[in-house]
Amino acid sequence: MSLRTIGCVELNSVAVGMHVADEMLKAAQVELVMARPTCPGRYIVVVTGDTGSIKSSVEVGCEIGADMVVDHFTIASVHMDVIPALNGTSLVPKIDALGVIETCTAASCILAADAAAKAGDVALIEIRMAAGLAGKAFVTMTGDVGSVNASVEAGVAGVGESGPVLSHVVIPSPSEGIKAQLI
Repeated sequence: MSLRTIGCVELNSVAVGMHVADEMLKAAQVELVMARPTCPGRYIVVVTGDTGSIKSSVEVGCEIGADMVVDHFTIASVHMDVIPALNGTSLVPKIDALGVIETCTAASCILAADAAAKAGDVALIEIRMAAGLAGKAFVTMTGDVGSVNASVEAGVAGVGESGPVLSHVVIPSPSEGIKAQLI
C-alpha cells in the first residue's frame, strides 16, 4: 500500500465506528489502513488515497458519525514513519534522546507524530493509542537532543485545534532500563 494522504475519524462508539468505516470506504476511492476499537469504547478509522477522495471520505464519516465523532483530520503527504509507528512496526536500532508527546485523542496524536517527524531528523518509535490509557495517546521518538527538541515543539504545535496536548517531554539521555522498554 502506497500511502499518500491519510484521513482519520475517531468516534465514541464501536458500533457507529464500524458503520462509519464501511460508509467511508463506499464514499470514495480510498484504502483502509486501520479500523479498530480503542479504549475507552472508542473506534478509530484511518484511510489512504488521493487528497480529494480522502477529504470526501472523512466528510462522509463525520456526517454519519455526527455527535459520536471525537476527532478527525486529513494529512496530505503523511510522513513515511507514521504508519509503522502506528502499527508498532518501527525499526529503531538505537535510542539517543527521547521525546514524548501525550494527547487527549488518538487522532491528535497522529497529527503530532506527523508534524514531529517532518520537523527534525528523528525516528518515530511508536504511536500508542488508547489501549489502557483512558482514550489518551502518546508518540515516542528519538534522535539527537536538538532534533528531538525541535520535533517535540513542532509536534505540540501540529496538534492545533485537535488538542489538547496533555504533556510533553524530552529526555536527553534516557537510562538503559527505559530504552529497553521502548524497543
